[in-house]
Amino acid sequence: MNQTPTQTPRTEGWLSPLRHSVFRSLWSVWLIANICMWMNDVAAAWTMTSLTNSATLIALVQTASNLPVLLLGIPSGALADIINRKHYFLFAQIWLATNATVLMLFLVFDALNPYLLLLLTFTNGIGLAMRWPIFAAIIPDLVPRDILPSALALNAIAMNISRIVGPITAGAIIAAAGSKYVFALNTALSLITVIVVIRWKYQNYVSALPGERFVDAMRVGMQHAWQSNRMRTIIGRGFLFFFQSTGLIALLPIIAKDHFQGDAHTFTLLLSSLGLGAIVAGSQLPRLRKQIKTSNLITYGLILLTVASSGVVLVTDLWLASLLMMACGAAWIAVANSLTTSTQMSLPSWVRARGMSIYQMGLMGGSASGAAVWGKLATEFGVVNSILISSAFGFMVLFSFASIALTIIL
Repeated sequence: MNQTPTQTPRTEGWLSPLRHSVFRSLWSVWLIANICMWMNDVAAAWTMTSLTNSATLIALVQTASNLPVLLLGIPSGALADIINRKHYFLFAQIWLATNATVLMLFLVFDALNPYLLLLLTFTNGIGLAMRWPIFAAIIPDLVPRDILPSALALNAIAMNISRIVGPITAGAIIAAAGSKYVFALNTALSLITVIVVIRWKYQNYVSALPGERFVDAMRVGMQHAWQSNRMRTIIGRGFLFFFQSTGLIALLPIIAKDHFQGDAHTFTLLLSSLGLGAIVAGSQLPRLRKQIKTSNLITYGLILLTVASSGVVLVTDLWLASLLMMACGAAWIAVANSLTTSTQMSLPSWVRARGMSIYQMGLMGGSASGAAVWGKLATEFGVVNSILISSAFGFMVLFSFASIALTIIL
């Protein structure tokens, strides 16, 4: 595989990045890796419901998964900028395969408890913290700049395809055989991605600047993000958006089990509906951007997300709730993709992995803290009230902060 993208005539098609062979291969790795991530998250979240009835502990699965990105984002981004990204990518995938194997063995020997599950979810998050800045940093080098937004949208679509395939696969395996087989399949798929990455003929980026030490690389990355008004604003928006929106996902196992009196298949249906809505909306984002200003697209997405989230816990019909979950997915990708594209466009190559990891820290910091807050509120006041409070918070953020922040971003 050749690192440098071939020069092709400009195309507006949202699938056009897949014409570049290197992007297509690594996009497939990204898709499989995210299927593994969602399989792990679904199996971990549903396993937790069998280990405890505490809404706080169940929501903390989401916190444990996202917290490593917050804690390790800067050092991981620095490593991705100063060492060989292919080798780092391989190490991250091997780490994730090993973690899935350990989880499987604990389940096989019936030795898992809620706190050990949170610990192993946290260590799985360490692998995600390592992998994400690498992939974010290499994408602009794989496609021409004029189709970068489409490439980023395809990455988000891969995430949401995996949000369908991963939960459906995990739900079917859990119902038929048990969670340990989900983690076994996770191990096998992770090893397949290792083989694909090994075949990648990576041309290591050589900076024209003097060599950077690890600590200095972290300092420079933080300094760059802090001194950029645009980056500070994007990170702030991302934090608040994920803080508000993560409540629905973190509490979804309880919503499926208690509110709809369902099982693993109910949870899978709701989570897959979220992904399906994101896929449909993601395929239409290039067209929507021609008709709607990006600032308005984000505003409409925030409004739709807050309204649909409330609807999910207010309705009693599962299929209507699934349609509302699709609306949540469509709204989520409209906002998240717009913020991510703005971040990618703002960062030079030499600091891109660090900048993207700092941005991702903001997102995962919001997600981790949001899951903990909405989980605690669910314990105190009930799941329905917790989601309604998170929706009210979303409107507060929208009308008090978004108008100023989005003006600066866009």
